[in-house]
Amino acid sequence: MIRVLLADDDALMRAGVRVVLGTAGDIEVVDEVGDGLSAVERTHATHPDVVLMDVRMPGIDGVEATRRLATLSTTRILVLTTFRHDDYVWGALRAGAAGFLLKRASPERLIDAVRTVASGDTLLDPAVTRDLVEHFVRRTPQIADDPRITRLTERETQVLRLIAEGLSNVEIATALHIAESTAKTHVKHVLAKIEARDRTQAVVIAYRTGLVTPS
Repeated sequence: MIRVLLADDDALMRAGVRVVLGTAGDIEVVDEVGDGLSAVERTHATHPDVVLMDVRMPGIDGVEATRRLATLSTTRILVLTTFRHDDYVWGALRAGAAGFLLKRASPERLIDAVRTVASGDTLLDPAVTRDLVEHFVRRTPQIADDPRITRLTERETQVLRLIAEGLSNVEIATALHIAESTAKTHVKHVLAKIEARDRTQAVVIAYRTGLVTPS
């Protein structure tokens, strides 16, 4: 079972997320809190696998709560919020968040996101990925003929393009008509070959090398 703690100051939102996650047979909500400090305290007390962390909460916000947990806990943090602004995205990712998902995501997407970050992968909402590109790629020069890209096989190049679109392992598997385990292996090989520490950096590399161009 994937043990999840919900941290959101909106009780109705927490109730809705709890119902959605309850439809997944491999996910269990072990606790819920309404502020950032409680999120830190209850995470240390219950040791969940994943915390679904809102950004704006009373007391310390979700970014600060994520920062405190990232240095003291092995729990993975998935930021779930209505905000897609650069400051929130990069504040959370720099603080150590493993993923960033907008609250308008579908129930299926939310469940997949929890599974993805629990397995050790990083996940970005496609809309957040587009903001990432806008924030970094358009403001930095492209790297021509980057040798890291030439290390990839044709299939791995396809996978990197799909990572750059913000697709999860499940969605990559569906797009390429392969098993999820195979997609996960491809993603692992891609990150190793292009020397990217996570999917976020892989997105930046894909765009900065010109493998993918902003639409």
